[in-house]
Amino acid sequence: MALIINNKCIACGICASECPNEAISEGDSIYIINPNLCTECVGFFDEPQCVNVCPRGAIVPDPKYPETKEQLLAKKKRIHGK
Repeated sequence: MALIINNKCIACGICASECPNEAISEGDSIYIINPNLCTECVGFFDEPQCVNVCPRGAIVPDPKYPETKEQLLAKKKRIHGK
């Protein structure tokens, strides 16, 4: 499942630098996650790094994008070729 940043976001930007897929960018008032690039760090880390560093707990699973670990690994391979 891709992640989403909710309205608890304070737009500090710390999450963006943690994303190995460059899926996080600055939106109008909060940061946003591109679900086509978000792999929840599967294949890189044991848990999503953006979730770990968010000081407000503003990054949560996005129920619009349910994905299995296998699907997330396939997405990683599509993005990075590995």
